[in-house]
Amino acid sequence: MIDIETLDEKQLCRLFDHTLLKAYASSADLEKLCKEARDNGFGMVAINSSPVSFCKEILKESDVHVGAAISFPLGQTAIETKCFETEKAIEEGANEIDYVINIGKVKDRDYDYIRKEMKAIVAICRSHNVTVKAIFENCYLEKEEIVQLCLIAAKEKPDFIKTSTGFGTSGATVEDVKLMKETVGEEVKVKAAGGIRDWDTCKAMIEAGAERIGTSASLKILEEFRKQHNR
Repeated sequence: MIDIETLDEKQLCRLFDHTLLKAYASSADLEKLCKEARDNGFGMVAINSSPVSFCKEILKESDVHVGAAISFPLGQTAIETKCFETEKAIEEGANEIDYVINIGKVKDRDYDYIRKEMKAIVAICRSHNVTVKAIFENCYLEKEEIVQLCLIAAKEKPDFIKTSTGFGTSGATVEDVKLMKETVGEEVKVKAAGGIRDWDTCKAMIEAGAERIGTSASLKILEEFRKQHNR
């Protein structure tokens, strides 16, 4: 858990997965994203898998990670397809993988499938020393379904479980972040994403247990943090 009272600007910046996942993102847009992340010391740029090598080249002299979104945003591809996309993204330079679980299988209560999928993708990422995050898309799930996914994650141990893609009907909530953290335990972290556009919301997510923040509003949040702390 992060102590919000002692959180400084540098630490906050490292929490940000600076995000651009729009279908119409141009090379110029992606270059701008990478430069913003590099100049501010953000933890990662969150992008679709296609431009991984492009962004990796821009960020090669920095500590900023390149994160690839896999089976994004619906999660409705086969395990083998997700594994191939994961391998390809890592081959092209991805340091982190955010994959969308098969939400339909959750609604079918086919948790063996979810476990098999998670195990396969976590294994690939572990073999390459790459961070892996499993995206739940909580807006489509019942609380008990979220709990069951957390229990699977507690056994399969992705680095993070993540609230949302940002493309669903709603994004992260404080209630869901608390539930995820309380259920998954200490060995797996929680990433809050979707609808986090100001410092007050970001702060609430961190206080609830989030240790990564996915947002396209990183610069705005950082500026509000600076103003509140008179920096």
